[in-house]
Formats: sequence, C-alpha cells, structure tokens
Amino acid sequence: MGTGMIAIGMVVLSAMTAQAAARSAEDKPISAPAAAPAQDAAASLREHVETLAGQIGERNVFRPQALAAAAAYIRSEWERQGYRVSAQSYVTHGVVSENLEVTLPGAARAGEIILVGAHYDSVLGSPGANDNGSGVAALLELSRKLKDARLARTVKLVAFVNEEPPFFYWGEMGSGVYAKAARERGDDIRLMVSLEMLGAYDDAPGSQHYPPVFGWFYPDRANFIAFVSNLASRHLLRRAVAAFRASTNFPVESLATFEIVPGVAWSDQLSFWREDYRALMVTDTAFYRYAYYHTAQDTPEKIDYRRMAEVVEGLAGAIERLANEGEGL
Repeated sequence: MGTGMIAIGMVVLSAMTAQAAARSAEDKPISAPAAAPAQDAAASLREHVETLAGQIGERNVFRPQALAAAAAYIRSEWERQGYRVSAQSYVTHGVVSENLEVTLPGAARAGEIILVGAHYDSVLGSPGANDNGSGVAALLELSRKLKDARLARTVKLVAFVNEEPPFFYWGEMGSGVYAKAARERGDDIRLMVSLEMLGAYDDAPGSQHYPPVFGWFYPDRANFIAFVSNLASRHLLRRAVAAFRASTNFPVESLATFEIVPGVAWSDQLSFWREDYRALMVTDTAFYRYAYYHTAQDTPEKIDYRRMAEVVEGLAGAIERLANEGEGL
C-alpha cells in the first residue's frame, strides 16, 4: 500500500471514529410508538415485488418490452391511487426510457421539495426483486400512505429508469437526466432520499459485512436499515434518522462519509450530489449482506416483507415529519 492510500485510510478511520461519537451523542433513539406493521402493507409490498420481479422479470433497455411493462405497472398503480403521473422521456440505446413522477403538494413551503426516488430497472441477467423491486414497492406503498397527508413542503416521488450498468455513473442514467433538469429549472430540492434495496434482513451473528475498518463501529447482525450520505449531507442525514426513529422502533444505523467508500455512492443519490443537492440513501446495505445481489437468484421469495413493511412505515412517518419541520431543512 502506497503512502497515499495509507493517508486515505487514516482519514477514513478518523471520520469513522468521529461518526461513531456523533451517533452516540446525537442519534440516541427517540421514544417511538410501538406498532406492528399492518398485514395489508406487507401483502401490498409482496404483490408489487412479485409483479416486477416475478411476472415482468428482468427489465432494462436490453429487454425493452419488460422495461416498458414495469413503467406501465408503476403508472397504473399511481393512477389507481388517484395521482396524476408526469413522465420525463428520453431515448437511449434506441429505447424510449421514462422517469415517472407524482407530486404531493405542500402548503406553507410549497416551493421547498423533498424528493424520494427508486430505480425500477434491473441489472442484466437478474429479475431484480431486491435490486430494486423492493425500492419501487416501497415507493408505491409510501405514495399510498402519504396520499392524504397535510404537508408544509412539497413531496415528490420519482421512479427512475436506467440506474444499472451500462448507465450507472454516466450521462444517460435516469436520475442523472432528472437531477440535471431539476437544477436547470431551479428546483429547490431540500433533500433527496434514494430507496436502494430494502428487503434483506438476518438476525444471525456475522451476517452483516462492511468495508475494511467500518465493522469496528457497527453491528455484525444484518437486522437493521441503514441511512447513508456523503459528508455534505450529514446534517440532514441526522435529522432524517431522528425523524425515522420518532416514527418506528425498527433498528437503524447511519453513516456520513466519503463518496469513495465502496457502496456509498452506488445509487441514484450520486446524481443529486453531482448537482449540489443534499441527498442520502436508505438501504439494507446490498452486497454487504445480500448474497443474491446482481444474480439470477434475486427473486421475490428472498424478501422479508414483514420487516420491509416496518421500514416503510418508519419512512412514511419520517417523510411527513421532515416535510412539516420548521425552517432550516
């Protein structure tokens, strides 16, 4: 290892030590109401995942009919819930691709936006139940739960296309197209939340893994949900975690660190960081616990729908709280 890598390692270790102290000092669990998730929420999540990853299956520009079928399903579900769906369309690899959006208008601070998004495409060769059928299912359940909420800030829910390779990190990534247009419009997005793999949980010791060093500070059981951000978004990360803890007793861990740490920037939040928006990812930590990541075995029966429903319940409460917090978000 060269001196440059040693220096980076020391900085990461320092940041992790500070992060652990911050979690201890600032992220003490808030007293939350004890409530079991409704059975219908778990059933609804299962239905969405089974449709996307079971009936439709692998969905990307290399299987354009399946990609279009996934978009049509999301649109129909939102319309059934009573929303007007907006589409941002563009053509890549000769395939029409769509970002789909619904809006819950705010009142007192309608110009301030909280955006929650999940990508609906799957990687080549995978039906994508957890990656990212679970994120899309959560998005559809959140829209149902928040439909009649009274909000001070506007909440936008967006289903992004083309997150997976060959688009990830490049200009035709759906969230990149969206975030660039939002910046050009001057959209006042106060926080973007990326839902990326929410369905895998395990209580066994040693079931959770991490990049080097990080395991010193976090649990070894994969029974929690993680909130992850870059350093620029760390203050909103803490507020989001506090709002989540005020809404559920589900275990949550948080991390604000450098974007170079493997996995930290590996979803749609990256597109918003690039446009200087504050953003975070909510995730079960993907390949750090889920053995079927980016494989043909990422199928609907692998998902823990009961615990996923608890996470979605907490997210719904957190989003509503953040949308109604005072000035300064």
